[in-house]
Amino acid sequence: QANCTIFCIRLRSIMTLMKANATKRICIYLAVMIFGLIAGCDIQKYESDIPASELAKGIRQNFESRLYELPPRIQGHYGLRLYRTSGDQRYINAVLYDYYAIVDRINAILPNLGDRDYIAKQAQTLTSEISNGKRGRARRKSLLKYPEFIFYAEALGYAARLDEFGIAVPAAVINALANYDFQTALTDKVMIEAWAAKLANYAYWLRQLNIVDYTQTYKSAFLETYPDDLDGDLSRWQYKNKLYGLSHMIISASGYYQHPVSSEEFDWVLKYFVDNQQRILDSTSADVIAEVAICFLLAGQADHTLVAEIKSTLLSQYSAEHSMIPSVSGKIDLATGEHRNVLTLMLFDWPDQLTAGPCFRQFKEIIKYLPNSPTNWRSANTRTSSSPCNS
Repeated sequence: QANCTIFCIRLRSIMTLMKANATKRICIYLAVMIFGLIAGCDIQKYESDIPASELAKGIRQNFESRLYELPPRIQGHYGLRLYRTSGDQRYINAVLYDYYAIVDRINAILPNLGDRDYIAKQAQTLTSEISNGKRGRARRKSLLKYPEFIFYAEALGYAARLDEFGIAVPAAVINALANYDFQTALTDKVMIEAWAAKLANYAYWLRQLNIVDYTQTYKSAFLETYPDDLDGDLSRWQYKNKLYGLSHMIISASGYYQHPVSSEEFDWVLKYFVDNQQRILDSTSADVIAEVAICFLLAGQADHTLVAEIKSTLLSQYSAEHSMIPSVSGKIDLATGEHRNVLTLMLFDWPDQLTAGPCFRQFKEIIKYLPNSPTNWRSANTRTSSSPCNS
């Protein structure tokens, strides 16, 4: 039964990607159907059209009925995005899990920010936890030149998230980030080829925290690393890395779905997506195309034809039986599938207005659940961030 599910999901994907060539589409459809019938699969069971509303409803019910099964930070990842795209306060409790984890990590590193041995050891640990795939190998290789980068990058992510929740970031953390040379790594070609999306995040988080603005510096380095006229030379995963880098410039600029972005400022990104839509649809995963579509929504272009094309593709990949979009290999797993499925849910259930935060201290009913900041958190931080919670 599981093999039939995978088979039919792939069949639908093939059919979607071959719309431009009707004759070829029919031939492959018939061939694949014959093999499926030989294998004993009920093709029609998986070929029925699914309304967009059913997809959103199915993913939401599946994940929210089993949210407790997800690791704490993945619960937080889901809850944060659903809160920002719905304003529904019932998601705040899931976001609190993420907050608790971040506070724990900040408390761990805070006394050791001046200890070079501690930083080196923590960086080694973080590097050792990187996966062993192509991307993981590229990332470990890139860190040979910047061994401490991963430590400061993690700290930057924690600081930005605290700031987005309206929680004061310890001055010692801000000062440590300000004193680290992010620019060299952000503009390194090897680093960009391994971390394009994350580097975009870091550039915008540094600006958000009013430490330094490297957003244009990173954009220039990115375009030098990935000139459009050399796209044909990119491998599948390198092209995916480029697309992630482009989409995350827009997503990061939105404060991660807290507010819209200027369509004029990012017209060059949107134009690239349109000009290359066939390759994007043909050769990338659900995560990538969902982010591409969301970029248009963030720029106020929800009615763009590419958004409709991407929705159609995602609908074709949706498994009604499992109430989620499986991985490219057909894997059905709640934790590893959360990213592509929450993005798909956001795309199909996009609001008229995004919600900032959550700004925890605005909710009296949860203040009592916030951990008390230790004394050394209260050192004066004179930098004013651009987070909506601090406006």
